[in-house]
Amino acid sequence: MVNTEIFWACTIAYLGITLMLAYVAYKKTKMGEEFLLAGRNVPSWIIGLSYGSTFISTSAIVGFGGVAGAYGMSIIWLTVLCVGVGIMVAFLVYGHRIRRIGQSLSALTFPDFIGKRFESPFLQYSSALIILLAMPIYAAAVLIGGSRFLETTLEIDYDTALLGFAIITAVYVIFGGLLAVLYTDAFQGGIMMFGLTAILVITFYILGGVGEANQALTDLATDPGVPAGLAAQGMTGWTSFPELLSQNWWFMVTTIIMGVGIGVLAQPQLTVRFMTAKNRKGLNRAVPVGAVFIFLSTAVAFTVGALSNVYFWDEEGKLSIQAAGNVDTIIPLYINSAMPDTIIVLFMLTLLAAAMSTLSALFHTMGSAAGHDLWCFISPSRLMPKGMRKDVTQCSLKANRIGTFIMIAASIGVAYLMPKDIIAIATAMFMGLCAVAFLPMMTYGIFAKKPFSLPAKLSLVVGASTWFLWAMFVYERYAKVFGLCEFLFGEVTLLQDPYKWIDPLFIGIPLSVATLIIGILVMRQRKVPTTSSS
Repeated sequence: MVNTEIFWACTIAYLGITLMLAYVAYKKTKMGEEFLLAGRNVPSWIIGLSYGSTFISTSAIVGFGGVAGAYGMSIIWLTVLCVGVGIMVAFLVYGHRIRRIGQSLSALTFPDFIGKRFESPFLQYSSALIILLAMPIYAAAVLIGGSRFLETTLEIDYDTALLGFAIITAVYVIFGGLLAVLYTDAFQGGIMMFGLTAILVITFYILGGVGEANQALTDLATDPGVPAGLAAQGMTGWTSFPELLSQNWWFMVTTIIMGVGIGVLAQPQLTVRFMTAKNRKGLNRAVPVGAVFIFLSTAVAFTVGALSNVYFWDEEGKLSIQAAGNVDTIIPLYINSAMPDTIIVLFMLTLLAAAMSTLSALFHTMGSAAGHDLWCFISPSRLMPKGMRKDVTQCSLKANRIGTFIMIAASIGVAYLMPKDIIAIATAMFMGLCAVAFLPMMTYGIFAKKPFSLPAKLSLVVGASTWFLWAMFVYERYAKVFGLCEFLFGEVTLLQDPYKWIDPLFIGIPLSVATLIIGILVMRQRKVPTTSSS
């Protein structure tokens, strides 16, 4: 067990700095727009660190690191997509257009951006509802990741750890808004980079060096060999890719690599970062900061997770999953078993930073969706004559804080209901849904000069509906979590191999894109006005 005196001293210092930064942001947050977009004048290095630390959470470190421990280094392709798509394409292709269009429309949130771009209240409300229904699953996964580590390391009650995470994060998000999120994200991102680097260096040192460690990981494929259950699913080793079109291949490619690597482009909590930049140059300067951060954090988590097999095999004669019992405890167990006390404390601070940086962004996004995009625009005052309506900017400050509080409570409730081995699955689930529902219409909206609203509506409805139906009734990993298919039909899934291995993203994206294209062609043929209100 780690030295608790050292841990609490470091933790108190960390929380003190975090709350001080939040207080500075609180003093600067006086209006709804400042709560939502931090004044649209955020320094580029803060944008880069905030984007990275929001994207990389305990889900990536504990959840996906655990997946690497169980399934091997094939997950490293997710790092390639995270940097190539999540940074380069996101900032240089999508980011500039979103910032420019969002500023011209005075958009304050992701649903607000979509609604104004297509002149469609329906798209604003439906986007907000998807966020409110799905994002608590992701937030719960982040909460679970940090809480499990504290439970394992300090023997703190799991419920206490989970509530502590949520309450501390809630304080500065509710009062400081996005500026508090950005300030604390930058600080927490610095801690994460330092902590993860130290863990990678020590891991290679323990295992005899980079070449020796990688060779030992490769050799595990022959001695002791891939476990029979994983071999039957198509796993070939910890440094090789699964058999083509096998169950393991579909999981790694469609759920883990594509689900997160493509889903990052349509993340509401990340998209709003683009709208905080003052100008194009600010976004360009944020790219190298975000790229280095995301490359380092994902590569370290995945590499350490896979190499934990070598450590446990040498020390206990067991593979990581055998030693830990489930995927979500592989990284916590490895850190506690292999690292010195000072590094354990540093890693705990890294997890605190990872959890709080992502949670703060998720809580802020959910609160703004509830307060700004729904309440302030659907409230009874909308029925009043235009001159008598409440000021939405002022409404959103109070409504966002109330909405944030409510969604934090909802996320905590979801965390208590979620099963084990859920962190990586829940993260991929949310990101996949965002990609299917939001990405095609958002891409159309920012690249078309005069986008039609009807194709965007159809694309969102078809994409979201397809994802829901496939997740609930076909894809085995998600269907097991929800249990709806088994409750209604007595079967975990309605279709068998290989369909039950294919992630909803792989089905939903083509249908969503096809619906969008057909809708555009029909609207052009009809020669109707380019936008229409709903």
